Amino acid sequence: MLSLLRRVASSFAIAGAAVALAAALMVVTSITLRALTTRPIPGDVELTQFAIAISISLALPWCQLRGANIIVDFFTQRLPQRRQRWLDGIGALLIGAMCALLAWRTSVGAIAVRDATETSMILGLPMWWVYLSLAPGLALAALIAFVQGVLHWRNAPMAALTGEPVETGAP
Repeated sequence: MLSLLRRVASSFAIAGAAVALAAALMVVTSITLRALTTRPIPGDVELTQFAIAISISLALPWCQLRGANIIVDFFTQRLPQRRQRWLDGIGALLIGAMCALLAWRTSVGAIAVRDATETSMILGLPMWWVYLSLAPGLALAALIAFVQGVLHWRNAPMAALTGEPVETGAP
């Protein structure tokens, strides 16, 4: 189960990087066309906004899995390890709840935007698919955060989820 989460999160991150790379190439192409022909790619700003939102959503699960989010431990760094893990577990569950709420609301928002037939201003692209494409990354980040919360409370090593070798303390 944990290795499956790791593989899916890795796949999402790679897909997110590919989307960001495609957006970057499109921006460079559009700027080049604007400079050479005064005709950029139509809707380049819209497409960039969509791509970066999707890219961020797809990268969130990997970021959560690796613990690459911001942690303010100034007040807790002197606490006993057991208390720190308990607080980290609460933090992971809260992040999981927030991501689950965002996944749910972006899905509901996608349905509402689809029903309203809302489209992007320049290209006329349906907006609902952009909203809906954010939900899987948010849902996976929520699942990973919930698993991390349980691992913290069970005093299990995070290496079980991240796939790193478990430190045994022996040379």
